[in-house]
Amino acid sequence: MNEKDIKFLEDSFKKYYFDHFDQIRVPDRTSEREFGFQKFNYGMTRHISLKDDKELHLLLMKNIPSDVYCSNACYSFPNLPMNEKDWKEADLIFDIDAKDLNLDCRINHTVSVCTECNSTSTIQKQCPKCNSTKLEKKSLPCTNCIEHSKMEVKKLSEILVDDFAIDKNNIHVYFSGNEGFHIYVYDSQFQDLGSRERSELADYILFKGVIPETFGMKKFKPNRSSFPDFAEKGWRGRFSQEVYGSKSKRSKIISELIANGYHSFQSTLEDLTERIGVKIDPNVTMDVHRIFRLPGSLNSKSGLTKTLCKDISKFNPYIEASYLDDKTVEVVADCPVEFKLKNKKFGPYKTEKITIPTYAAVYMICKKLATIS
Repeated sequence: MNEKDIKFLEDSFKKYYFDHFDQIRVPDRTSEREFGFQKFNYGMTRHISLKDDKELHLLLMKNIPSDVYCSNACYSFPNLPMNEKDWKEADLIFDIDAKDLNLDCRINHTVSVCTECNSTSTIQKQCPKCNSTKLEKKSLPCTNCIEHSKMEVKKLSEILVDDFAIDKNNIHVYFSGNEGFHIYVYDSQFQDLGSRERSELADYILFKGVIPETFGMKKFKPNRSSFPDFAEKGWRGRFSQEVYGSKSKRSKIISELIANGYHSFQSTLEDLTERIGVKIDPNVTMDVHRIFRLPGSLNSKSGLTKTLCKDISKFNPYIEASYLDDKTVEVVADCPVEFKLKNKKFGPYKTEKITIPTYAAVYMICKKLATIS
């Protein structure tokens, strides 16, 4: 990224942190958290300890980070190296990202950026301009991506409440600032779980590693009465709803499952994993030392804000997470797909000079699809 683009992004980010610091959620037990940040074109700086929101505000204004992070864990000594921090406990956090949902729409809004000549194109195996195969993919997520991600969030919330008795008020959902959601669970019985236990929890939510016996199927002489009932709680109940469809079909379908045999039933469970398991990133859930994007901070992949979703059904990130101002700026845009921010459509552009609002310019520059004129 060239110096003019970095200067423009830093000025835009600094103005946001000056005008909208009230959007930042300073975590509880601030002094026990590890903070970290990145700057444009620089690596990560972490193992930072802050006492309160004033010190955080000073860090933001002084360093103008491209991204700022905070640990899910609490430590006795958050500023020391990892093996000396003295881990206490950690919030339980889940990550749901549209890129992991394998949606058909992605091919329509994914752009290839050539790292050799910087030209852009729709998905290609090689650059149409210089024939280089060194291409970087950039996604401009669409409404369909967000809606399917929301569906996964709702499935996850249902499991957390129904299967693990977590209070709804302790589940906070944040738009990540790019193309997914972070789900935080606070003040739960899971705070002191280690990585192994969190990995097992993730497997349960993913519907991973399930065995036929759990759902009534045995290798020899399966018993019809062992199969799930429609009214059961947890995965057995969800299995019933998905496989039987209705109570009236239960008996007939159980007969078919038994007739098809044990190995066929295993295949049915594998198909169900894809359909009813929640598509979380298990590596995020099991990591008790990860530093997460700070709620209320900007995401350098888009210039959008990591925003609390008060009503996930109605939440529109391209309106509610777009806080940068409308001041116009002139850029050279090379963006082959259309996108929408604040109810305005932009693109497609083919290496052309345009005048657009700051929020749209930042969005494209962050995705390497525009540069300051």
